[in-house]
Amino acid sequence: MEEKRTYNISVRLRRTKVEYAFVSVPVDEQISEQHPSDPKKRRINGDKVFETAKHMGSDPSVLWAQESEPLIEIHPLQTAPPR
Repeated sequence: MEEKRTYNISVRLRRTKVEYAFVSVPVDEQISEQHPSDPKKRRINGDKVFETAKHMGSDPSVLWAQESEPLIEIHPLQTAPPR
């Protein structure tokens, strides 16, 4: 009896987990700037708030929760599997 050959195609996948966390950004000089029309006033710079929040998110004490099921998709760069 002849042995039947099987062939396989390797497909590289990518799984992305979406998680969320909340951080409390202190309102201080690091995130505020001088108001352009009134030098006596300060205003919050949204970009600096988000930059600070992202930095805070890398702290190991921040609690992250899974937002949804992982997204599995075809990886845009198909390469050979590592040997």
